[in-house]
Amino acid sequence: MLQFITHPSEKYSIAEEVQMALEGGCKWIQLRLKDATDEEFRQTALEIIPMCQEHEAFLVFDDRVELAMEMSVHGVHLGKDDMNPLLARETMGAEAIIGCTANTAADIKAFKGWDVDYVGLGPFRYTSTKAKLSPVIGLDGYRQIVKETRDADILLPLVAIGGITIDDIDDLMATGINGVAMSGAIINAPDPVDYTRQVLARLHEAFQKRKES
Repeated sequence: MLQFITHPSEKYSIAEEVQMALEGGCKWIQLRLKDATDEEFRQTALEIIPMCQEHEAFLVFDDRVELAMEMSVHGVHLGKDDMNPLLARETMGAEAIIGCTANTAADIKAFKGWDVDYVGLGPFRYTSTKAKLSPVIGLDGYRQIVKETRDADILLPLVAIGGITIDDIDDLMATGINGVAMSGAIINAPDPVDYTRQVLARLHEAFQKRKES
């Protein structure tokens, strides 16, 4: 699984970023515009919703539960300071995708029994795309967190996030996570479309290796 997270760039508009990720084969877009007003967020969403529909890709909003419902997108990703996931589920209904942010095994264990669809686990390393960065996890941290949560019979899909590049994929996938989220690595690549394709191919190879081992 590859999740592309939008981030303001000097080179591209948000819509251009999303179009390139989709053209590269990404099927999961998170619209993240932390400093935007609801109206600015809505206008950007109106640009990218048809693109996601055309490419049959999932679209989730970062927070903005009310807007996600208003615009009938697939769901939301909730940070630690956003709406409580239980309230979001009650508000959005059973069909909505609800993802949550975690930094530790304890964070993930707190979701046990909750109707959460996936966990964004990070940051892997320092990233300039996120303010208020939690402590970096690193490969050893991912190994330990995956083991601890699986031992606790928590099978939520775990998506690594935070400064990840294509060269990290093999090692990260070997820890037992289920996917990666990327932003800057794709946006800043010389050819974001081709880079996205390469990331997806590397993810596929890593999954195949894990199945065979």
